[in-house]
Amino acid sequence: MSGAVKRAITLVEVGPRDGLQNEKAILEPAVRAELVRRLEAAGARRIEAVSFVHPKYVPQMAGAEEVMAALPHEAGRSRIGLVLNGKGYDRALGTPVDEVNVAMSATDGFGLKNQGMGVDQQVSMLSDILTGRANSEGGAGAGPSLSATLSCVWGCPFDGEVSADQVADLVGRIGELGVREIALADTIGVGDPWAVTRVVEAARKAAPDAVLRLHFHDTRNTGLANAYAGVEAGVDVLDASVGGIGGCPFAPGATGNIATEDLVYMLERAGFETGYDLDALIETARWIGDKIGRPAPSALSRAGGWPKG
Repeated sequence: MSGAVKRAITLVEVGPRDGLQNEKAILEPAVRAELVRRLEAAGARRIEAVSFVHPKYVPQMAGAEEVMAALPHEAGRSRIGLVLNGKGYDRALGTPVDEVNVAMSATDGFGLKNQGMGVDQQVSMLSDILTGRANSEGGAGAGPSLSATLSCVWGCPFDGEVSADQVADLVGRIGELGVREIALADTIGVGDPWAVTRVVEAARKAAPDAVLRLHFHDTRNTGLANAYAGVEAGVDVLDASVGGIGGCPFAPGATGNIATEDLVYMLERAGFETGYDLDALIETARWIGDKIGRPAPSALSRAGGWPKG
């Protein structure tokens, strides 16, 4: 990329939500808010800060309202709340979240385990949320912006393989509802770079007006390769988790996300622009490792960046 204008890649930091939700340690809302502030000091501008799920199912995410109360609106920063259904969406509206991310599934098997809804029911749920937004005071553009994330895009722990056509069909249905950003998630880390390219191409054809975002787990050590494939396929928005922590409590065998600092290192070395301070990210990864009682699994939190100094 020497001599060319740098291409910017937006990294959505998911450590405070997808990172912490699968850790044994349960951190107080004040600590989770502090993690958000540290990540923002390191350059994060979009952060999935909380999840509005019942604490009985994900106790690590209890106190979402308290976390958001400690994070008042700040210009140029977007705090995202994840929801699984309309009830969660209503909770999110009672807080200062800037974005709402509606979690869905590419398969009936995972959808039933995670939300108690099959794919068709999830599409209906999303449609109801969007209809409610359209009928609210101020219309569809009022309130926090909305995106959707599809879990198990490259494979499901209950239904097995997932085809690109299956994903494209669902992406098309969501795009027709008017959702402008759709994230494709490899929840159990079974994808490969070539499969990433196929799915991205199919999804782009199915919803040409939507921004695609990619979310990879490093369960089988393919996360960074998959991120590379996504960037090469033209995707400019990727999720990552500081320290590489996390996973999904409803997906057997799911382990950590790709680490933000590892991804930043790879992209910045290649000449892309991320807006992150790598040293500050590494320090934050080590800090959260101390808080959860185990070293963060990321490579950069152990090895540091390069060149040194």
